[in-house]
Amino acid sequence: QVQLAESGGGLVQAGGSLRLSCAAEGRSFNRYNVGWIRQARGIEREFVAVIGDTGGQIKYADSVKGRFIISRDNVKNMVFLQMNSLKPEDTAAYYCAADSNFGVFGPAFRVSDIDYWGQGTQVTVSS
Repeated sequence: QVQLAESGGGLVQAGGSLRLSCAAEGRSFNRYNVGWIRQARGIEREFVAVIGDTGGQIKYADSVKGRFIISRDNVKNMVFLQMNSLKPEDTAAYYCAADSNFGVFGPAFRVSDIDYWGQGTQVTVSS
């Protein structure tokens, strides 16, 4: 079992930056791949980024490539999402999710395929 808790969301102006954190509790966190998924109001959840269990594999959605950076600290059981050059269309609730299978994360992901989810943190980017 893994429990996930996101933090770091807030209100920021377009062009600004935010750093989201995902804190994990549970054994064997370093065996899980961790991704960020976002959901804007009225829109289905969208894959943002994923990092492999050791940090050696990383994948980004095209919409955030070059602006967002995902990283992890397996000693502290944390995953981070550094978001730069934010745009109003980045406004969404951001969820941290974990699964032992890296392949479940990607643009065609299914919510039901991912084992663990956090409660989400809201990011609002004003124009």
